Amino acid sequence: MKLVNEFKEFAMKGNVVDMAVGIIIGAAFGKIVTSLVNDVIMPPIGVLIGGMNFKELSVTLQKATEETPAVVLAYGNFIQTLVDFLIVALSLFVVIKVINALRRSTPAASAQPAS
Repeated sequence: MKLVNEFKEFAMKGNVVDMAVGIIIGAAFGKIVTSLVNDVIMPPIGVLIGGMNFKELSVTLQKATEETPAVVLAYGNFIQTLVDFLIVALSLFVVIKVINALRRSTPAASAQPAS
């Protein structure tokens, strides 16, 4: 029973709960960013570059035979994933800048503790 109680104490600590909430919000944020990239950003970029869909970009390294499937280098998926990452990184950068600006503007955050 001691092990169960120790685990219960660990799992209920604020840091673990905060981390779980952060992971859940991060997953939801990831879905939002993926939709933003796929549904809002990539279509105009595709139009600007002649209607090309990045996900369709690939090079066939070996054609399919009756026994084996084709070997395809799908570099378009990599480009799409790279764009997703850059947008997520930019979004997090902006969010952190806003949070830091809000912290600097609040009187409690700028108060120095007495020495």
